Amino acid sequence: IMEGVKHAQIIDISLSPCISVWSIGDGAPEETEKRDDSQRSTLFVEKPQSGSVSVGGNITFIAKVEAKDLLRKPNVKWFKGKWMDLASKAGKHLQLKESFERHTKIHTFEMHIIQAKENYAGNYRCEVSYKDKFDSCSFDLEVTGKIPLASVNGDGQDDAGELDFSGLLKRREVKQQEEEPEVDVWELLKNANPSEYEKIAFQYGITDLRGMLKRLKRMRREVKKSAAFAKGLDPAYQVDKGGKVRFMVELADPTVELKWYKNGQEIRPSTKYIFEHKGNQRILFINNCTMTDDARYYVTAGDEKCSTELFVRDPPILVTKGLEDTNTYVGERVELSCEVSEDDANVKWFKNGVELTNEPKSRYRIKVEGKKHTLIIEEAAKNDSATYSVMTTGGQSEAKLSVDLRPLKISLALEDQTVRLGQEIHLKCEISENVQGKWYKNGQLVEASDRVKLYHKGRIHRFIIASAAVDDEGEYMFVPDAYNINIPCKVHVVDPPKLHLDGLGENNTVTVVAGSKLRLEIPITGEPTPKVMWSKGDKWITDSGRIRAETYPDSSCLVIDTAEREDSGPFRITLKNEAGEDTALINIKVVDVPDPPQAPNVTEVGEDWCVMTWEPPANDGGSPILGYFIERKKKQSSRWMRLNFELCKETTFEPKKMIEGVAYEVRVFAVNAIGISKPSMPSKSFVPLAVTSPPTLLAVDGVTDTSVTMKWRPPDHIGAAGLDGYVVEYCFEGTDEWIVANPELTDKTRFTINGLPTGSKILVRVKAVNAAGESEPRYHPQPILVKEVVEPPKIRLPRHLKQTYTRRVGETVNLVIPFQGRPRAKVSWQKNGSPIDKNQINIRNTENDTIIFIRKAERSHSGEYDMKVEVENLVDKATIDIQIVDRPGPPEIVTIEDVWGENVNLSWKPPKDDGNAAITGYTIQKADKKSMEWFTVIEHYHRTSATINELVIGNEYYFRIFAENMCGLSEDATMTKESALIAKDGKVYKYPVYDDFDFSERPLFTQPLINTYAVAGYNATLNCSVRGNPKPKITWLKNKVIIMNDPRYRMFSNQGVCTLEIRKPSPYDGGTYSCRAVNELGEAEVDCKLEVKVIYQGVINPGEPFFLAGNNQVYNKHTPLDIPSHSLPLFSHSNAFSACKVCIYLLFFRIN
Repeated sequence: IMEGVKHAQIIDISLSPCISVWSIGDGAPEETEKRDDSQRSTLFVEKPQSGSVSVGGNITFIAKVEAKDLLRKPNVKWFKGKWMDLASKAGKHLQLKESFERHTKIHTFEMHIIQAKENYAGNYRCEVSYKDKFDSCSFDLEVTGKIPLASVNGDGQDDAGELDFSGLLKRREVKQQEEEPEVDVWELLKNANPSEYEKIAFQYGITDLRGMLKRLKRMRREVKKSAAFAKGLDPAYQVDKGGKVRFMVELADPTVELKWYKNGQEIRPSTKYIFEHKGNQRILFINNCTMTDDARYYVTAGDEKCSTELFVRDPPILVTKGLEDTNTYVGERVELSCEVSEDDANVKWFKNGVELTNEPKSRYRIKVEGKKHTLIIEEAAKNDSATYSVMTTGGQSEAKLSVDLRPLKISLALEDQTVRLGQEIHLKCEISENVQGKWYKNGQLVEASDRVKLYHKGRIHRFIIASAAVDDEGEYMFVPDAYNINIPCKVHVVDPPKLHLDGLGENNTVTVVAGSKLRLEIPITGEPTPKVMWSKGDKWITDSGRIRAETYPDSSCLVIDTAEREDSGPFRITLKNEAGEDTALINIKVVDVPDPPQAPNVTEVGEDWCVMTWEPPANDGGSPILGYFIERKKKQSSRWMRLNFELCKETTFEPKKMIEGVAYEVRVFAVNAIGISKPSMPSKSFVPLAVTSPPTLLAVDGVTDTSVTMKWRPPDHIGAAGLDGYVVEYCFEGTDEWIVANPELTDKTRFTINGLPTGSKILVRVKAVNAAGESEPRYHPQPILVKEVVEPPKIRLPRHLKQTYTRRVGETVNLVIPFQGRPRAKVSWQKNGSPIDKNQINIRNTENDTIIFIRKAERSHSGEYDMKVEVENLVDKATIDIQIVDRPGPPEIVTIEDVWGENVNLSWKPPKDDGNAAITGYTIQKADKKSMEWFTVIEHYHRTSATINELVIGNEYYFRIFAENMCGLSEDATMTKESALIAKDGKVYKYPVYDDFDFSERPLFTQPLINTYAVAGYNATLNCSVRGNPKPKITWLKNKVIIMNDPRYRMFSNQGVCTLEIRKPSPYDGGTYSCRAVNELGEAEVDCKLEVKVIYQGVINPGEPFFLAGNNQVYNKHTPLDIPSHSLPLFSHSNAFSACKVCIYLLFFRIN
């Protein structure tokens, strides 16, 4: 449809043959329908349903969309007919509402039709879309009852929300409507060029051109000859609103059942729909046609159907009285009126071609009184001058409105003002006209705000600022709207100077770190701008130099480039202007890091620690000392290491974890709020040293009538300072005076205290001494009686000498035999009852042991050695058997006893010299007479006769034999004097024939099961052995029940030994266990009893009574442990550790 035309209504449509056309750019209508249907997806959960309402009644249509899978609200549109969007028709008679239920997540969309009119009837459509999803639903509205048509000159009424308002047509002058003959639009469309479709639709008020073209295309399809219908329906029918239409078909077979449908819904007989039969003709009458009857109809006869289209047209609305040109002034009320041919007609108002709406916030108000329609402008403005027009479906009218300004007079002009800072600025003016205006400051538009209040009441305009600021000074001007005049004035704001020191600290003190730059900015106010002066004492500060002053319009800055401690002190700032003076003192405090402390002193040194002290620094830098950091380093290193990461608050510190024996130095840093001072001078170097631990194992080594000999072991820990020696001290029992026994340190661990009175008792202690001092003393636990005691002799013969002591010839013999006996034990030796030759055997005696030494043993050294220790009349003896062994001699006479076949039988006599050791075997070798190369035949042979087999026939052999003992083979061998010839032709040896031995045997247990006790929680095993041939099958039973597939049991059988392992048994595993062996010759079975006992694990306190498993006797430390063997548990290899644990418990009990 042409530009500017939104809707059009069909007028004067007559029936004609159908043609198939579509508008330019829309594509084939049927293709569009297919494309729309392919994009549709179900979005509705509840669709609007068709309904009926009486004229003047209300009806509501509801659509619901589920929002479960939607991220935002879907788009919903309501249409009447094919394309009339109802969103633009909302008003008095139509309301669109929407809501959302959060619990059910359902969007509800409602269309309310209020005071329905007959022309509201028709087909409606609701469309919903979301991204690529689309759904649509059509429904019908039927309005019952009829209103008499209004006369052409009747009064109009309010038409807000009319649903059938057509698009406005091209403006044209109102003229008397002449009766025109009916035009067949179908014929026009059929014969017209497609480029003229829009022109025809505009000329004849076609609203649904696209739908009409679709219907024409369907009607254009060739109708095949029907077997059921002799004559079908016409392609289309047209009727006026309120008229009557007649559909007629002729059947080929009058007995066929016939049904009529409207938009797919079957039509039932009623006062509106009347069916008539005349022979083969079937006729349908539709009375009182309304817009809802504008639809597609078809009739079915059996499987065939015939369809047609019905078009209902509405008469056009005419403009009976047009608009008139109007002139007025700004601010006046303006009314533009016209009259139309019918009441409740839809009328559109336009301003310069732009449609005007009757919205609440619009300056334009449309009033409808019957047939009269009025456009009202309450207060006309200059921009309301325009051409206004009114349009209906059957005509239009236009008029010009001219709005001019009245001459303006200034009743009260603005006055110049001088205002103090903070006071109110109040500007007021009065003009002759009640018009709006604008305020300007220095040529800039001033808008109303929280601070600036603009008032307009009638002809008076006011400008108010509650609290004047410096920026409010300037030239103000009021300019009335639409007038080329202005009302000016000047405002002057004055303010005495003032310093703003709120950001400074207590007493206006500013702290700055020495060496840094200070830039102190002091905000200042005053109008006009005050003069600023800085001074310190009697000296004025200029705008140049290290200390200088910088002045800005709203502040003044004191700048110190590099702050020094001498800059501390009060600075004065003074402000002056014509309104007054202000001054203030500002204290500048320059702070710095503290001076370094003095070198620390190391007052005490330990094994890996020391104690150091120092004095606080003389100058704390203007800020209190917060603490100290301490560092240390090795004297030979340049790398210092921090010792504390949290400040030390005191002036003493104890460094730890130093290496003993290494020289160190320490130093200190002082810390205040500004930073860390330089380090102090290093302390004097010191070396951490520690005394040794006390000597160990102090014991009495010997006592005489005048001396006591002590012995000890070195300290467990000596340290880096080493060990210089020992100090031995003693005191007499009953006194506290300790006497040093050795004025000079002794480096030995044995010392004799001489000159002691006989019969006295002394206490002895020993100290270890090094560079760090003396260690803690080690005391002898008991007083020592100074009197020689007779100790009977006792030879402590080592265990290996209680048996024969064997050595080879040439080896060294060195035997140490300890003994005890005092005083002055006498040791003597004999060999085989005779004195020992000291030239061959060396003997050395001490107070505690005797040593027998043979540098190179010979066989003659073998024999029994008797040792005797004598103390006065007491004697102790011991005997040592020494055996010196050597290689044996060769065997005596080797003889060839017999030669047969490939075999030779040899015999010999043992050697005369066995090397002082038993002969352990013989080695036999053979040699071919031709090569005389010897090959070993038999080794480690124990008998004195042997048979040599597998000799080569035809060869001649010699044989020799070596004797062997624990020292090895004899050096020489004895060879046969004669050779043995293996003859080629000789007597054939016939082996004897033996019958095969029958090894078959029924099962027989060679070792039965035995009754066993097991410990709960520890694996137990049952063992037995069986023989039999064929190999018997082994089966284990518990209480005569076969044990199968039980993970608690494991069964083994190896070389006839059968084992059953019970994993961690409990008391319930006790019972009778059997082992059954079965083969084809018979079976055998053995059994035993297993009892599982729980060992009490609480034997912890010595002497506490306890019970052993299987024994009800109470045991304690006074009860002898006569524990029967059956009470002790059996332990397998897997729980040997548990057996040790029980043994330890028993041993612990026995000891206590």
